[in-house]
Amino acid sequence: MSSLVAHGIRTVGVLGAGQMGTGIALVSALRAKVPVLLYDRSTEQINKGLALMDKLLEKDVNKGRIESIHAKEARDRVTVVSQEDGIKGFRDVDMVIEAVSENLKLKQSIFSSFAAELRPDAILASNTSSISISKIAASAVPQNISPASEEGKKTASRVVGLHFFNPVPVMKLVEIISALQTSQDTLDRARSFAAACGKTVTTSKDVPGFVSNALLMPFINEAIMCLEKGTATRDDIDTTLKLGMNHPMGPLQLADFIGLDTCLAIQKTLYEGTSDSKYRPSILLERMVDAGWYGKKNGKGFYEYNA
Repeated sequence: MSSLVAHGIRTVGVLGAGQMGTGIALVSALRAKVPVLLYDRSTEQINKGLALMDKLLEKDVNKGRIESIHAKEARDRVTVVSQEDGIKGFRDVDMVIEAVSENLKLKQSIFSSFAAELRPDAILASNTSSISISKIAASAVPQNISPASEEGKKTASRVVGLHFFNPVPVMKLVEIISALQTSQDTLDRARSFAAACGKTVTTSKDVPGFVSNALLMPFINEAIMCLEKGTATRDDIDTTLKLGMNHPMGPLQLADFIGLDTCLAIQKTLYEGTSDSKYRPSILLERMVDAGWYGKKNGKGFYEYNA
């Protein structure tokens, strides 16, 4: 059975043209070989995303990973949705993947719009790395319909978590999260699509942080607390984990690459979702975000980066 038959996705929409959304659009076009509609409310962000996509494709060609004709074919599969159309530009897609910031209210508003504008059989996927998929799925049910009704359950059943990892073209994993409402068909098709994108797929229950961030964020948070308490220097913390545990990068550098604002948002989701003190964000992390030090994305975190 071909991947197209397995997942049935003929066109995919991606909402958000940041690093994650751009990466998802790229692997969808290059690996799954499906037409992609890309939308972001910021024209500047769209332009940055497309420039990044061109740079990544050129790099793959130069390193002999793909042929130039395949790079061109992938780039030609990506179409930008106009600002005038917005989410309505996704009305005919078979799947839409939301890749915006980790903000529950924002995602709830988006999925409410998805349910109103998209075909009733379209899969509605979120790239969230920590927020409850069941909460997001509930927001896809119109307010005049009971979530417990057959119509309400059917609407919510097409929502699924599809958590890609950063940088998407490089990282081999996709973590799939099933909401309480997610149907088996939605789960199976989402898994097949992720596999068609060249990813290995793992499955997690809908718990705060899922598997990945329920383990990773406390680890990063503890490293920040070690720095905060003066247990060791930044470099000694990262070097200890790189050389002693064979990690490709230390936890403080990894936090910079993820984005300190994102780390804090996920840590707060874990803490609020469990009421467990072991997930309390470190004060230093909160203060660095207060200062606008978000890591690699804006040049200053635990390390400094070229703009």
